[in-house]
Amino acid sequence: MTAVGWATDSGNQYEMVGESELPDFPTPVIITDKRGRSKWTVSIPPNHEFPLTPTQYADICSQNMEVAATVADLHSHVHREHTAHYDYYHVDQNFMDVAEAEAHGLLPGIKTKNSVKDDSLVGEKKGDLIDSDVCDKTLTFVLETSDAGLGKTLMMLWTAFGLAQKEGRHFFVDDSRWAYGKYTTFFQPPPAPKCRPPPRHEMLPCPHHARHLVVSAATVTHTFGGSFNDYFEDARKMEVYRQKPIFEMARVGYTALFHLSDGDDEYVDRRAAEFRAKTTLDPVDQESGIVIGVHVRHGDRRPFEFQYKDSYIPLTVYSDTARMLLDKKYNHSLPNGGHDALAQMASAIVLASDDPDVYDSDEFKDVSRAQEQIRLASKNALEAATPQPNTPGPRKFVDDTVGWEGGFFAGMFWSLGKPSGTPKTAVENPETALTPTTEALRLRELVGRAYLMDLAVLGKASDKIICTVSSTGCRILAVMMGWEKAIDQA
Repeated sequence: MTAVGWATDSGNQYEMVGESELPDFPTPVIITDKRGRSKWTVSIPPNHEFPLTPTQYADICSQNMEVAATVADLHSHVHREHTAHYDYYHVDQNFMDVAEAEAHGLLPGIKTKNSVKDDSLVGEKKGDLIDSDVCDKTLTFVLETSDAGLGKTLMMLWTAFGLAQKEGRHFFVDDSRWAYGKYTTFFQPPPAPKCRPPPRHEMLPCPHHARHLVVSAATVTHTFGGSFNDYFEDARKMEVYRQKPIFEMARVGYTALFHLSDGDDEYVDRRAAEFRAKTTLDPVDQESGIVIGVHVRHGDRRPFEFQYKDSYIPLTVYSDTARMLLDKKYNHSLPNGGHDALAQMASAIVLASDDPDVYDSDEFKDVSRAQEQIRLASKNALEAATPQPNTPGPRKFVDDTVGWEGGFFAGMFWSLGKPSGTPKTAVENPETALTPTTEALRLRELVGRAYLMDLAVLGKASDKIICTVSSTGCRILAVMMGWEKAIDQA
């Protein structure tokens, strides 16, 4: 190697330096071989912490475009205006993958086999794979995100798995800095490849044609942005039907990955079977009832409808829609065109909501909860259920009740487990990268498990689901039900 260049903080200036001054931070670099030909790659010091921070991953993708344009100019000897929008599978001939650059002596690589300790990825069977080959191509999904919600991460995870399958990449998951804790607290480990993941410094967020790809919320606009939609949408179709190939990609991920941890999975199966049994009528020639799932999202998610942009869709809209679906199903369903009252009475409405007060509302106080395993209660309900001391004198100090007021709010999530005297600014502008306390993690796990079991029961038991498309949970339920049931028969 005769020279190396890399992006400075300004993002568009490059320094040419000697080999001994290879940067000690992650960055795209311009490398020049002995023949004077310029290429570019991404240099991540082999001993650098994995995963990189979200900001570092995002910066690498932004700087890659600048560096790639500079190398292209060096080859053409003139400055050209470069297109900002390439085809999703555009291959930059000037890019050199990390392992290839190391093989040519253009990057130093790992000095000795055991010089760097790579923490295990989720599902990686380290003991069995020490002597196995490194996977040819991989996609590693990093769960770390500053988004408090679980829904977007789940949808990205599934889509990333489906994409990996399409591209022939082996799939891994990293949960080392996930706000919810360990992946296996919630799910069974993902299918384990028979090969082992590459050294972590070979895993890159960009370009997409890198052998070993990292996907995370920080790089979602690069992996699942405009060029992804342009490539995978069905241009011959209109509206939601354009999205079917991407929907099916997420469905592949759901089928492979959505297997809850043992106890929760067994509970969901039992609960769904209960609803099925309640709605099944004898004899065989008598049509059975149906299960209508209702998902109500409050908290910090507002509806798309303009008239409700500062509030929520009234609960009567949900309950009236459920009754309308039952009337439509059974009003003329008998052979003589009559109303099948037996089947309609046997039908069940099953409710899931992030807002505890919805369960006690006039519209839904008599319907079944999707799951009873973990209940998120409002502070008023908890205080009402707590025995009040009636003896005079000093009272024993008890921690403030943790209430789930009005649904899921990001600020409330980040403040779980913090002292009651936490300043308001710390709740409104939380430091999301801090390692959670043991108590905070316990509460986050309960919130996450409740959300997942709610969705799992609705997705498994429901014949129809009523929800608002502004909610990610609604889109997740559509994937769970499948295209035919969720879209074609809606």
